[in-house]
Amino acid sequence: MIDQNCGYCVGGEALAKFGIPICELKVSSLILFKEQSKPGRCIVAFNRHVGEMVDLSEEERRDFFEDVNKAAKAIHKVFQPDKLNYGAYGDTGSHLHFHLVPKYAGEDEWGGTFLMNPDKKYLTDEEYQEMIQKIKAEVEHDDN
Repeated sequence: MIDQNCGYCVGGEALAKFGIPICELKVSSLILFKEQSKPGRCIVAFNRHVGEMVDLSEEERRDFFEDVNKAAKAIHKVFQPDKLNYGAYGDTGSHLHFHLVPKYAGEDEWGGTFLMNPDKKYLTDEEYQEMIQKIKAEVEHDDN
C-alpha cells in the first residue's frame, strides 16, 4: 500500500523536503536526513507503508532491525559518534521509520531527546554526496 501523502512512499519532492536516499537495504530504505547538526543523522524507513511494528510479520520485524543495525554500524564506522540514539516516532507521519541520531561528547546535549528538526545546519550538494558515498560504501562492505 502506498500513502500518497507520505514522503517515504511517494519519494521525489516529498522526500527531498527532509531527506536524500542513500540505498536500499533488505526491507527498508536508508535516507540521509538533510538537517545535519548531528553529523551522520539518517533514517531507516520500512519499504512498505505500515504505521506500527505490530503490523509486521516476525520475519519482517527481524529483517527491519537487521537493516537498522546495518545502518548503525555504517554510521559508527564513518562518523565515530560517542553515542547513537534511535528514535521511532510517527504521530505526525505514520510510516514506520527510525531516526539514527549520532551524538558527540562535548558538542551535544546529553540526557534529553534530540530535536526532530533543529533547522540549524544544511550542507552543499557536494557535501551530502560525499557523506552518502561514505555511508553507502560501509553498508556495501558489511554485505561481504
